[in-house]
Amino acid sequence: MNCRVGCGACCIAPSITSPIPGMPEGKPAGVRCIQLDQHNLCLLFGKPERPQVCSQFHATPDVCGDNREIAIWLITSLEQQTS
Repeated sequence: MNCRVGCGACCIAPSITSPIPGMPEGKPAGVRCIQLDQHNLCLLFGKPERPQVCSQFHATPDVCGDNREIAIWLITSLEQQTS
């Protein structure tokens, strides 16, 4: 599965504990990443400063569902189960 352009669920729903440029402490779950632009595209995509955890994420149907709203719900649910 390829990422849905403009989704951004993986940049909003989960917590990220590694530093992100502009967010040196990472980001809490449910908080929009500062590197997500107005079109829900990652400003760090393909750049070396992109956190490794972000680079390693792969969209899959069980995590991303059929649309953005389901993706946010699924990722939020996974976050709550692993916190």
